[in-house]
Amino acid sequence: MSLQYVPDLIYDAGKTGYEELVINLSSTMKRLNKGHILEIISTEPGLKDKLHSWCRLETHLLLDRKDFGESSYYYIEKR
Repeated sequence: MSLQYVPDLIYDAGKTGYEELVINLSSTMKRLNKGHILEIISTEPGLKDKLHSWCRLETHLLLDRKDFGESSYYYIEKR
């Protein structure tokens, strides 16, 4: 069973690499209120393992990841 998340903000990262993505995510998360959900769309395959660690470091919650073809959709709750 898969939960559906309604994002408060969508960030289409495309092929953005991890280092640039982290910089963009930090400023993007500042725009959200606590409890809001960010959806990230990415085609960067290396992001799958690294984003979970980034969320833990920044104390956000990685709710889910869904893969559709070459794109991955990540749902992060701001804490």
